[in-house]
Amino acid sequence: MKLLTDFLPIALFFITFKLAGIYVATAVAIAATLLQIGWLHFRHGKVETMQWISLIIIVLFGGATLLFHDDMFIKWKPTVLYWLMGAALILGHLVMKRNFLRSLMGAQIELPDAIWLRLLWAWSGFFVAMGVLNLWVAFNFDLDTWVSYKLFGGMGLMLVFVVAQALYLSRHIKTDEPKTEEAP
Repeated sequence: MKLLTDFLPIALFFITFKLAGIYVATAVAIAATLLQIGWLHFRHGKVETMQWISLIIIVLFGGATLLFHDDMFIKWKPTVLYWLMGAALILGHLVMKRNFLRSLMGAQIELPDAIWLRLLWAWSGFFVAMGVLNLWVAFNFDLDTWVSYKLFGGMGLMLVFVVAQALYLSRHIKTDEPKTEEAP
């Protein structure tokens, strides 16, 4: 269900863009994100920090897009969000001496410290690369291509990365299952 609520504003942005253009799509994305946050707060009483940050960024960059009637602002929005996530992971590790990935996922999965660190750097690098790739597509292709990339390319790359991470992690997950000896 969480994936659906996270995906909904992007899907509505894409559909609205195809039907009514970038400015209406931007307004719909802002409204959908506001409704998403309101629903999450009402339903669970809590909204994750990254969702608040995403709301702030869509309101700022989407609002600037609408105010100045310039799609350049909305094109920067994914990059800023990706880079903030990457920076949070890196600064958390280097400055605060905390691995935020471990803080988020440590209750669900037990891994050696070295693997948690590799994951942190892999995700940080992925977010930086996604930000760069978004800008490359945004400023080297037409608006229609960028909007399609934002939905399908960005989500597709995220899915591939998550699957690759799962395959990598499967080799390192510690299990508590006792080994059984075979009868002679």
